[in-house]
Amino acid sequence: MKVLVVGGGGREHTLVWKLKQSSHVDKIYCAPGNGGIAQDAECVPLAAEDLHGLADFAQEKRIDLTVVGPEAPLTAGIVDIFKSRGLKVFGPDAKAACLEGSKVFAKEKMTRYGVPTAAYRVFYDAAAALEFVRELNGPCVVKADGLAAGKGVIIAKNRAEAEQAVRLIMEERAFGDAGKAVVVEQLLKGEEVSVLAFTDGKTIKTLAASQDHKRVFDGDEGPNTGGMGAYSPAPVYTSELHEKTVKDILEPVIYGLADDGIKYKGVIYAGLMVTSEGPYVLEFNCRFGDPETQVVVPRLKSDLLEVMNAVIEERLDEVELEWDPRAAVCVVAASGGYPGAYEKGKVITGLDELPPDILVFHAGTALSNGKLVTSGGRVLGITGFGATIEDAVKRVYSGVERIHFEGIHYRRDIAHRALKRGMLND
Repeated sequence: MKVLVVGGGGREHTLVWKLKQSSHVDKIYCAPGNGGIAQDAECVPLAAEDLHGLADFAQEKRIDLTVVGPEAPLTAGIVDIFKSRGLKVFGPDAKAACLEGSKVFAKEKMTRYGVPTAAYRVFYDAAAALEFVRELNGPCVVKADGLAAGKGVIIAKNRAEAEQAVRLIMEERAFGDAGKAVVVEQLLKGEEVSVLAFTDGKTIKTLAASQDHKRVFDGDEGPNTGGMGAYSPAPVYTSELHEKTVKDILEPVIYGLADDGIKYKGVIYAGLMVTSEGPYVLEFNCRFGDPETQVVVPRLKSDLLEVMNAVIEERLDEVELEWDPRAAVCVVAASGGYPGAYEKGKVITGLDELPPDILVFHAGTALSNGKLVTSGGRVLGITGFGATIEDAVKRVYSGVERIHFEGIHYRRDIAHRALKRGMLND
């Protein structure tokens, strides 16, 4: 089979790496790919948002399966376009992808389906939103309605920060049209966990839970990023919590959408807050998470291509997911200054010094004059394994320390909550 992976980040490199292991795969293309992906697939100079260009390519090359990584092409309707041309594609269609594409849509659906989520108000006018946060006069969360590359959610610690967030999103339009509306919601307290699941609209199969680290600095300080690291499994996600998540969150959403005439097929990502009252949904994503994919997919022993085909063909009930019992920890090496301004073109060294069991997934790299250089904010995702999370942490950092490029920045406390939880249980 010939496979096309759409996207060019660490998530897509992980998917390419995993799909390449399938006995059914003969050739993998990636559009646009990056410097590291080029070692595992043939990169195609087509942007992930070039929906018709990608469909033309898939037809020309007779691609057997296209796997869409990022949210932007999914919400823009790439699946609808491919299906209209008779092309096999993995991911939800545009209607289903609204679950991520519009915070307002997601909150309204959750309210209607009885899914636990924070109390909220929607505003299309900045003055009204400002008046509301002044009335709240305390901590809250301000969210841009549309896609904002993971940076459109602002946790305001007080009224002043909430007002600043509203102005940034709605008046300054820091996230463009994503800021036409905002959701202002209650600030939930607890520990976050990411739960991904495959679904064909009828059957739901959850993946191993993980925990992302969104803040740029140690101790969960600084601005939100696209993610500075992740680990799996997440000890906070107990078997009891899993049962509640499936029964109270995933099933009501998937089956509720189906009742509304929206068949969700692909991966659904539930970002949860584990509170004293149980799991609450912070957000839904319509695709694999990044960097969660870099720890969850390497732990999946099953053939990913076979699972994806089962989703598309609506026979997911025939599939059993097998898991590597080892823990996995991913540390993101970022450019200095990220998520703000940063320089590109810094030469990357040390990758050839890593042990073979340390995986490196490229996010923002390029080839320049035969050398691997930085080309993005998040540059590399380095994943290590261990019998325990503590073992995996030691293993991955022993690898990260061998990698260098000018201005390299990474958090040194990935998996700190799991380690603290382990100490408390000892």
